Parts: sequence; structure tokens; C-alpha cells
Amino acid sequence: MKFYVASGFLNKKDVQYVSRELIRCGFILTYNWTKNERPTTLADLKAIGIKEKHAVLDSDIVVILLPGGKGTHIELGIALAAGKKVFLYSPNGDINDFELTSTFYHLPEVEKVIGTVEDLIRKICS
Repeated sequence: MKFYVASGFLNKKDVQYVSRELIRCGFILTYNWTKNERPTTLADLKAIGIKEKHAVLDSDIVVILLPGGKGTHIELGIALAAGKKVFLYSPNGDINDFELTSTFYHLPEVEKVIGTVEDLIRKICS
């Protein structure tokens, strides 16, 4: 099963950890955006955006690690529009706080995981 992990640069180490652990469970990573340096030109942004869009579309599941950056929610939208299974991870209950949540977090194809990153990995690998 193929996967993609979306998040912001602040969560780069968690993205790398989750990716390594899912690969150990037999999953295939479609694109490792954490190997990129921060883009410095619009051409760089475009090239990365194309790779990330294709990676989401090529995945069977998309893992969203919150808090995310601007692109995280766009990748969530692409995944939902493409009918992908989404695992939405939050270290706290903010995704269920009515003042902070998004309608899209509560769709049937979104499986919410609140707790530790290890809880997320166990949920996906089980």
C-alpha cells in the first residue's frame, strides 16, 4: 500500500519518523518532501507542487500531521477529492474543538487519531 505524509516544515522530524515506521510496516512512500530545501524561487515552488500533487494522487492513504503548513490543507483537499483514505493526526483534541476545527476533518473518509505519533503508527499498521 502506498502512502504520503503531509505536514509543515515544523514537523519535519515527525514526518520522517512516521515515514520510516510505515515503510517498516511494508508501506511504500510516494514522495519524501522532507529531503527538499526551502524553495527560493517560484519555479522551485512549482516543481515541488507538481511532485507533491502526484504523490498524493498516487497514494492509497494520505497521512496528515497537524499542525500543518499552508500546503497541508491543500494536500488534504486533493486527497479528499481523489477519494483517498486520510489519517488525520493531532497531538491534542483541537481537531474536535468546535472553534478550531474544519468541516473536512469530520468526513467519513477521514480517520482522526489523537495522541502520540506512535498511536498513529499503530493505527495505520494494524
